[in-house]
Amino acid sequence: MPRRWIPNVLTVTNLGAGLVAILLSLVEQWALAVALVFGAALFDSLDGRVARRLNIASEFGKQLDSLADLVSFGVAPALIAYQLIFAGIGWSGYVLATVFPICGALRLARFNVSAVKGHFVGLPITVAGPALAASAYFLPMLPVTAQAFVLLILSWLMVSTIRVPKL
Repeated sequence: MPRRWIPNVLTVTNLGAGLVAILLSLVEQWALAVALVFGAALFDSLDGRVARRLNIASEFGKQLDSLADLVSFGVAPALIAYQLIFAGIGWSGYVLATVFPICGALRLARFNVSAVKGHFVGLPITVAGPALAASAYFLPMLPVTAQAFVLLILSWLMVSTIRVPKL
C-alpha cells in the first residue's frame, strides 16, 4: 500500500465505524453503537496527524474527512439520540434529529473554507457528536426536554463563532 493512502485508510475506518454505529443503533445495540462513535473519533484524530507527519495532506483527504465526520459525528449520534430519547415525541423528535447533523454539516463546510489557525470557530463536530451520543446513552434519566436542550446547545455551539482552542 502506498504511504499516501495511509491517512485515507484511517479516514475510511472512521467512516466505517460511523456506518456500523448507525446499523447497530437500528438493531438497538446501543452500547456498541456509542462505542463506535468514540472509536471513529480515535481514527479521526489519527488521520490528520498521520497526513501532517508524513507530509502528505491533500485536498481530497480533507474533503473525505469532512464527509466521514458528518456520518460518524452527525448522523450516527443524531440517530442514536432519536431512537433512545426522541422517537416518542412525534415530529419534534424528527426535527431535533435533523437539526444536529445539519448544524454539523454547516460547521464542516465553514471549516473547509476557512484559514483560521490556532483555534476552531465553533465547537468541532468531532466533539459534539460523541457528547450527544454519550448524553443519550449514559443519561437516559434526564427528561426529554433536558436532552433536547443538550442537542440544541451542541448544535448551536457548532455553528456559533465561539473560539475553541485547538489541543
